[in-house]
Amino acid sequence: MEVLNFIGDWTNEHPVATGIIKFIVWVILIVAIIGILRRFLRKSLPNTSVRYKSQKGVEIVGYVLIIFLSISYFTGNIKDFTLAIGLLTAGITITLQELILSIAGSFYIFFVKVYKPGDRIEINGIKGDVIDIDSIYTTMMEIGQWVTSDNYSGRIVKLSNAFVFKGPVYNYSKDFPFIWDEFNLPIRYGSDVELAKQIIIRVASEQLSEYVNDSISNWKTIVDKYYIEDALVEPTLALTMTDNWIQFNLRYIVDYKKRRYTKHLLNSLIGKEIEQTDGKVLLASSTVEIIRIPTLDIDQNK
Repeated sequence: MEVLNFIGDWTNEHPVATGIIKFIVWVILIVAIIGILRRFLRKSLPNTSVRYKSQKGVEIVGYVLIIFLSISYFTGNIKDFTLAIGLLTAGITITLQELILSIAGSFYIFFVKVYKPGDRIEINGIKGDVIDIDSIYTTMMEIGQWVTSDNYSGRIVKLSNAFVFKGPVYNYSKDFPFIWDEFNLPIRYGSDVELAKQIIIRVASEQLSEYVNDSISNWKTIVDKYYIEDALVEPTLALTMTDNWIQFNLRYIVDYKKRRYTKHLLNSLIGKEIEQTDGKVLLASSTVEIIRIPTLDIDQNK
């Protein structure tokens, strides 16, 4: 009884401290419930997508409850300490500004739909596939670095959500899951240029027809949604005369996940077609032409 009386007297004498302690206890209780529910969902739901979205939903609901709890406490039961709370909030904001920006960034990513798990993005100079988004970090499977083309490096990167406010976010898959790619083919002077054009365009059209058809409807959606002009999605060819060869530049549209394989396939098939022209079309290589050999005067006596 003495302990209870002491607690009661202390509570009456220090209402502010009591309110703060209650607030902290409630926050800890909500965080603990969030953790328990997330573990329960992780073990109970078999579907990966449903499990992930359910966990994120529980996490967001928990944060919303904490926000409402904070508002009710700091504007209701602890009115007399508005100044103290203001100073405390200012100090926390300065000290934990990166953390606050990260949390704000997570809400921005969620509501504005900047990107979602499964998207391929480039942010802060890091490119990869998004595999998780939590309240603080975006987790990506890295692409590139010491690995050529769009291949996984094997590293998992955690990036602060605050970076969505600090620079551009390149999304390869949102709204329009296709990208334009190109490569150059050097054709030797004296080759049948028209035949070379026909071979390259025919092979590209045959191999890329599926991407072209799928991208047309997607591109119409982009044109309707954004202020952007219509674009040509069929393969195009441009010629440039250089010192050593005629450069054929093939530009085409491709699924963002199949860029490397598609370039390999086009190069292989076009190369085989050129070999079957019996020398009418020849690939060029760097050459050195000697215009004149200088004469040398040799004095045998010396």
